[in-house]
Amino acid sequence: MKRHSQRAMRVGDQLQKELSDLLRHEVKDPRVGPVTITHVDVSADLSHATVHVTHLAGREHGDEAVAALGRTAGFLRTALSHRLDLYSVPQLHFAYDDSIEAGMKLSQLIDDAVAADKKLSG
Repeated sequence: MKRHSQRAMRVGDQLQKELSDLLRHEVKDPRVGPVTITHVDVSADLSHATVHVTHLAGREHGDEAVAALGRTAGFLRTALSHRLDLYSVPQLHFAYDDSIEAGMKLSQLIDDAVAADKKLSG
């Protein structure tokens, strides 16, 4: 696995902060809905950024939101160019991040196993 540079990680953090603000205040598309940016991966040459998002309503609405975000990528990139002091703003690619849902499912399985174990031993 390739290790990203410090600059790429800093740019990713800044993109996450600015995109969160833009999505909250500027994007009016109702198909985007309540999304949270969980992480931004920026390529080593800073030309592409994969924005990982999760949707409040879950995976079924998340795919629609990712498609809507893909359609607003040009607007978001232009807005970022006005906010950030970068020579070139990375191309934005959006992906659904289901790690939070997977973590909740795993936590529920652990809780169920502990409850079953207590029932058997007690």
